[in-house]
Amino acid sequence: MNIELSDEAAEYGRQAMRAIEAAGGDELVRDAERDPGGRAGRVTPVLGELGAWELDPRGDPADLEAAAALCRAAGHWAVPYPVAERLARPARPDTDALAVVSGAAPKAAAAGLDLRWTAVTLDGLRGTATALPPDDGPRASAFVTGLDVRPLDEDGAGDVPLGLVLPCWTLLGTLDRAIALTRSHVLAREQFGKPLAGQQGVQFQLTDAEVERSGVEALAKYALWSVQAGLPEALDDALALRLAALEAADAVLRTAHLLHGAIGFCDESALSWLSRYSRPIRRLPLGLSATRDRLTREIGRRGLTGLFPGGDR
Repeated sequence: MNIELSDEAAEYGRQAMRAIEAAGGDELVRDAERDPGGRAGRVTPVLGELGAWELDPRGDPADLEAAAALCRAAGHWAVPYPVAERLARPARPDTDALAVVSGAAPKAAAAGLDLRWTAVTLDGLRGTATALPPDDGPRASAFVTGLDVRPLDEDGAGDVPLGLVLPCWTLLGTLDRAIALTRSHVLAREQFGKPLAGQQGVQFQLTDAEVERSGVEALAKYALWSVQAGLPEALDDALALRLAALEAADAVLRTAHLLHGAIGFCDESALSWLSRYSRPIRRLPLGLSATRDRLTREIGRRGLTGLFPGGDR
C-alpha cells in the first residue's frame, strides 16, 4: 500500500496553484460574486490550459492522483467552480459533472452554470439533474441551488466514493490556506510589543489546528488509494474521510477566525472568502452529524479497515 501521491501528480498540483494564482487567485471568487454569470468564463480557460478535462480519474490511477492535486489547488484559492464535481463525472457523453445528493430536496453548487449534471444518492440511485434558479445571490448561497432530478434505471453505486473523496481534497486545500493565512497573521500582528505568534496559547492553538489538518491529509491519501484500488470498503473510507474533514474544518476555521479577530469576517481578508465558499462542501450532501450517522450505519459493528489493517494489504 502506497498512499503518497506520485511526483508527477504533486508537480501538477504545484503548476495548478501557480496557474490559478496567475489567473487572479483570490480575485476569482470576488469577481464571481460580483458577476455570477461570468464565473465559468474566468475559471474554465485556466482549467482547460491545465488539461483538467483530459484527465480520466476513473480509468487511470495517475490521472486520479492528478485530479486530487488539482482539487486541492482549487480549494487553496476557493475557486468558484465545481472542479471536483466535473472531475468525478461518470464516463458517459451526456454529462459534465456529478453531484452526490441526499434527501428530498437535492442541492449542489450549480447555480449559473451551463452544465449537464448527473446526480447520485448515497444509496447509488442515479439520475439526470437540472439546476433550478437560485433563491439567493452567491453571497448568501455560495452558488448552491436546488436540483431537478429525473431518476435513471442505472446503478450509480460506483460513483459515490469518488464523488465524496474529490471534494474532500478541495476542502483539504482550503484548510492548507487557512492555516497558512493564520500563521502569517499572528507573525505580523503584535500585542504588548511582541508578535502574537510568540504567545504560548497561540502556538498551542495553531499546533492543534495543524494536527487536525495533517490528519485529514493522511486520510485523504488513504481514501484516494482505496478508490484507486477498487476496494469493496471504498465507500466506508470515503465517508470516514468526509467525517474527519468536516470535523477538522470546524476546528481549523474556528481557530483561524479566533486568531484573526474581527478582520477574519471582513471582505479584506482572504479567510472570510475561504470560509464562506467552503460551505457547500461542508454541508452537502450531508453535514457533520448526518455524515457521522451515515458512516455508523454503513459500517455497523465491523469497523473500518483503515490505515493500519493488520493484514497483508
